Amino acid sequence: MANFYLDNDDIRFLFRHYQLTALADIMEGDYTNNNKYPWAPANAEEAVENYDRILDIIGQVSAEQIAPRAEAVDLEGNTLEEDGTVTLAQGTQENLKALAQAQVMGFTLPHRYGGLNCPNLLYTMSTEIVSRADAGLMNIYGLQGIAETINAFASEEIKQEYLPGFAEGQTTGAMVLTEPDAGSDLQAIKLRAYQDDKGQWRLHGVKRFITNGCGEVLLVLARSEPDRSGGLGLSLFVCDRGPTVRVRRLENKLGIHGSPTCELYFNHTPCKLIGERQRGLVTYVMSLMNGARVGIAAQSLGIAEAAYRVARDYAASRKQFGTAIEAFPAVRDMLIDMKLDIETARALTYETCWTVDHHYGIARKLEFDVSADKEAARQLKQEEKKYKRLAGMLTPMSKYVASEMSNRVTYNAIQVLGGSGYMKDYAAERHARDARITTIYEGTSQLQIIAAVRGVCSGAADKLLQEYEATDYPIDVQDLVDLLKTGREKLIETITFVKAQPGTDYMDLYGRKLTDMAVFLICGHLLLRQGCLEPAREDAFTAKPAPGNGDGSDNTQDLYSIQRIRKKLLARRYITKKAPVINMLALEIASNDRSSLLDFDTLVGPVAEI
Repeated sequence: MANFYLDNDDIRFLFRHYQLTALADIMEGDYTNNNKYPWAPANAEEAVENYDRILDIIGQVSAEQIAPRAEAVDLEGNTLEEDGTVTLAQGTQENLKALAQAQVMGFTLPHRYGGLNCPNLLYTMSTEIVSRADAGLMNIYGLQGIAETINAFASEEIKQEYLPGFAEGQTTGAMVLTEPDAGSDLQAIKLRAYQDDKGQWRLHGVKRFITNGCGEVLLVLARSEPDRSGGLGLSLFVCDRGPTVRVRRLENKLGIHGSPTCELYFNHTPCKLIGERQRGLVTYVMSLMNGARVGIAAQSLGIAEAAYRVARDYAASRKQFGTAIEAFPAVRDMLIDMKLDIETARALTYETCWTVDHHYGIARKLEFDVSADKEAARQLKQEEKKYKRLAGMLTPMSKYVASEMSNRVTYNAIQVLGGSGYMKDYAAERHARDARITTIYEGTSQLQIIAAVRGVCSGAADKLLQEYEATDYPIDVQDLVDLLKTGREKLIETITFVKAQPGTDYMDLYGRKLTDMAVFLICGHLLLRQGCLEPAREDAFTAKPAPGNGDGSDNTQDLYSIQRIRKKLLARRYITKKAPVINMLALEIASNDRSSLLDFDTLVGPVAEI
């Protein structure tokens, strides 16, 4: 049977590379939930076995049910009815039913609401798998972050009202943030929230570009303080889709046609306050968006994986001049770089999730475990700050890297197929259309860079790289370690130069180049560590013949060992290729070229009439 988890050696490799028992301990605590809920694990090993089974189920559903419907969903799209409701594509409806039956729609919710209580890393793996099958469906499956936000900040009454429906797959949601005049600038939101004469909160106004705005549960950012502008005038509310919420328009989009993007009109809609007033943007939505950004990174990975496989299959089977085109050096080089691009972005995205999960675990300890040991409490607070700082840098970094990668890989997939890739006979063109949005929504690449470069220049990247350099690398990769150390020194030198410039304009101007320098170094270490470190778990990897022998002897190796050999080769290619690029970026940043800031009007000329 087809299975998008079992056929992906890299995801299975990373499942065993990470110490998932540590994440299970974070999520399950003392494992006493096993006494209350029969599906809760009794110990860490059982939890990890459950994680493996869950990904197996999602992989099977994605390959056998979701992927075969993807083309039809793309062609059919969604329908806006006369009464302002939306009918999803038939395939999307069937896919959601299949995921609900598989009981994976409450992926990160606690057991007490019927959820699976999985860590973010596992959720990201599952999101990538679903996205490979149908990128548009991911936008509904991936909106489980709405339930997470309700769980994190709402009252118990609201949690009991909404979360079981999410866990059962009976409810889908939408995060209702943007407006016609408030896209990236959420502080400019105008949709009004007010209390009527009975104290009931109500919403009135318009929202636009709302993914799955036709969902049953809407998480809405609105202006609750009419006399206060900016973010501190905003609060977060939850409401049901009902007669006072109307979809006025469905956007006609380039891609992800299975995902309805709606313009909504709220006509004095009754709603409930989430958490405290005035914390809607600064606390709650920023938390929600950080999770969504990792989700888009996972979506990007899934789209790229699907496109790469189309290209790889075509290159192996398509013959020109009497040979398969993958034998041509130019095509071969392109395919290797596509594969390396995907695995590099996956390494960064999964490392981000590992960091986020640990930050969550430490923050929960600080909240619930009141220790009499002041020194232990102080150290725990320092750890919490460290992981928070890292998560703040790695989250926008992973969204930026993965989404840009997805666009490159899907573009190159079409190139490998040539004229066939431009035709709708192959899925390559659909994957390219689906990928295009990933660098735009949940914050454009430019906004991700602005967030990430602050972490780079604050020293977070340097501290992380020094931790990586302390790894006990084997002697055969010391030349690569030296290249990475030299690169870090160049990064520090460049940061010093940028910080010496007045204001932040220069940092923002060269933010992408600074971020790229840090990304290349971090990802180089991640690939190297994957190739050099012993696995956290060595079970359940199918044996395969070791490559390169060919003498007929029995030389089977477990898949993890084969992958480690690959990772070392990938790390060598990546690091040696990026070392001169890092030097080039450093030279460009140190050039002190400010023409974009000083000579913009002259360089671009006047605005032309359209």
